[in-house]
Amino acid sequence: MLRVAIVEDEPASARQLEDYLARYQAESGEGVEAIHFPDGAALLQEYRPIWDLILMDIEMPRMDGMTAARHIRERDPVVLLMFITNMAQYAIRGYEVEALDYVLKPVGYAAFAFKMRKVSSILRRRRSSGVVLHLAGGVRRVPTDELLYVETVSHRLHIHTADGVFTMPGTLRDMEEQLAGEHFVRCNKCYLVNLRHVREVRQNIVQVGGEELLISRPRKKEFLQELTDYLGGGGL
Repeated sequence: MLRVAIVEDEPASARQLEDYLARYQAESGEGVEAIHFPDGAALLQEYRPIWDLILMDIEMPRMDGMTAARHIRERDPVVLLMFITNMAQYAIRGYEVEALDYVLKPVGYAAFAFKMRKVSSILRRRRSSGVVLHLAGGVRRVPTDELLYVETVSHRLHIHTADGVFTMPGTLRDMEEQLAGEHFVRCNKCYLVNLRHVREVRQNIVQVGGEELLISRPRKKEFLQELTDYLGGGGL
């Protein structure tokens, strides 16, 4: 699933991008989920690093696209940014915020689809990195962003993913080492959580996907600090 934020103050332009994404989804077979924000300030209000791609207009009220992109980069160093603009001289400044590309208005579908294929290729390469699970029936590679959390019970690991739960022998420490640098943090001695999939924290409970896991008292401070750092200081 490709998660796209459309940041555009002109309703007609936003609808066109939504239509183009739906057409691209039908042609490519790749799932696309798009949400529209009327300007950069609206996107940043409760920003979370959950997007694969942000389609960003540059000239908008309240907060222009370049300013919004700078704030986004402070919180999310990996999201792909693509500017949608009628002023090429502004879009070229995208290197300042590590923008992937830009599309000039009026947006034609052929150019848009070409750039979306570029986006999909980059994301496929990113997702090809993952962990190898040695299961009873053979070996399975799971992209790290599809892992929700890892649970340990009686010297066996239960790997909870978007596609189900896989079980194999091993220790949580071994899995922790494999996932180093991928934003996985223990919330207690039994669970290793993918921060990308944290939906909510309340008191001593963290919601990951559709599950609620206990945050132990010894782990709580470190877990909340890691989560806050991951969210760029935005908190929950």
